[in-house]
Amino acid sequence: MEYVSRVPRPPLDGLIDDLYYLEGASPYARLTLPAMPAALLIVNLGAPFRIRAGTDIETAEYADGCVVTTPTRALEFGYPPRTRSVGVHIKPWGLAPFLPMPAAELCDRPVTVEQVWGRPAVAELRDRLATAAGPHEMLTLLEEELMRRLCETTGLGLVRRTSSVIAAASGGVVIGDLSAAAGISSSHLAQRFKELIGVTPKRLARTYRFAATVFTIDPAEPVDWGGLACGAGYFDQAHFGHEFRAFTGLTPTRYLEVRRRFLREHPGHVLDGWPLPLD
Repeated sequence: MEYVSRVPRPPLDGLIDDLYYLEGASPYARLTLPAMPAALLIVNLGAPFRIRAGTDIETAEYADGCVVTTPTRALEFGYPPRTRSVGVHIKPWGLAPFLPMPAAELCDRPVTVEQVWGRPAVAELRDRLATAAGPHEMLTLLEEELMRRLCETTGLGLVRRTSSVIAAASGGVVIGDLSAAAGISSSHLAQRFKELIGVTPKRLARTYRFAATVFTIDPAEPVDWGGLACGAGYFDQAHFGHEFRAFTGLTPTRYLEVRRRFLREHPGHVLDGWPLPLD
């Protein structure tokens, strides 16, 4: 599988972690993407893929691509035999300037790119990407499209600054202190977060804390779950286990088994690290 990525130029670098190109056969027909403090935009250039956003939601097909705001639970991706796409890994606050609707409307509800940018515009973009002279030109075209669509967004500065504090502390912050430092009420801060990120500051902090904790796990080594939970500031191991299931759909021990399976069956794969096999 070929994977090419790069950081965009300013001012997009303050909104986006990276632009990427992906082509090839997925290591598994189905992968689960645990909840992360990030949004996602994919422009699909191959056969349709499928997404299921929770066990209580029907699987949907995405031909042109998808837009995903910061999720609160794991997403299940179903891939065709070969996939080809360009995409954007976006900071939690970074999607709002490209959306025509509040992010809260899309929370845990992935939509097609057409539903956000319109069919004619997306069809034209996909045509340009499909005829580009390789991955690097494709990423440049996508970057130019994002620059063209970048809009001023009320409240973005506040949400970005506050989210950056949460990220720097790996979620270990008191939300009331954040609103007091900003000179606004906690309810006003929560409203802005819901509008621009799709989740409250408290929920985003939980996601950052969980992500920071789980990325310290070395699947090749034994894991002291109690010590890990205590070191991350969870009340106890049961609390950590509850968060684990909420964000991944798996128990901690099952997560470790699945991660080890990926390492065993696809050592050094470009997708190893966060997507998990479902097959």
